[in-house]
Amino acid sequence: MTIKRILIIGATSAIATATARRYAAHGAAFHLVARDGEHLMTVARDLELRGASKVSTAAADLLDADQHAVLVDAAVAELGAFDLVLIAHGVLPDQRRCEFDPAALRAVFAVNTLSTLSLLTLIANRCETQGHGTIAVVSSVAGDRGRQSNYVYGASKAALDVFLGGLRNRLTRAGVQVLTIKPGFVDTPMTAAFAKGPLWATPALIAEGIERAVARRLDVVYLPWFWWVIMLVIRSIPERLFKRLSL
Repeated sequence: MTIKRILIIGATSAIATATARRYAAHGAAFHLVARDGEHLMTVARDLELRGASKVSTAAADLLDADQHAVLVDAAVAELGAFDLVLIAHGVLPDQRRCEFDPAALRAVFAVNTLSTLSLLTLIANRCETQGHGTIAVVSSVAGDRGRQSNYVYGASKAALDVFLGGLRNRLTRAGVQVLTIKPGFVDTPMTAAFAKGPLWATPALIAEGIERAVARRLDVVYLPWFWWVIMLVIRSIPERLFKRLSL
């Protein structure tokens, strides 16, 4: 199926922007949602210059769950239906702070998990009714196993992964693809303070992988591909040994 009508939530994220550029080159129409309205307009203008047939925007605080139905309704009004929904908003927390500050921990789950699940519930119902489309959500390899260095972030993504698995099981019969996107280390503004190494990827490389996974109607994709091998090894370590490692 040709991807022509795209809703992107968290449209100003580096991965979302890079992915949108790939579809803009094919003349897709977009409805973009993000918190920063000024940045959102910059992204919209960029996509128009790259060939998008239409770009509409909505600046919104995604923590305001009462507005989620309004946001989805507005997207339907602009696009008519969804060929692709990409959800890419999230936060990378300070693990140490979350270990001592329950409020900081709750804030992570509010953004990465609860807001996403709320939006997914509404979007899933729309896609189920229309009988087609792809719901693609940016998760993380961190959700595959809890590690002391980032288990709060990982747990917020693990909950999302389980939800997406159930949604996939439900919506397959309706002809809707549910894609879980699991990037490894990505060089974005969110990770600017981290030292970079050979395992790091660019947003453009991740976007290429997302477009390919959507076209192939995959269920789960690790990006770049070698993270599937890395996480297979990490998941296979017995707990009695794993708990003694510094990861």
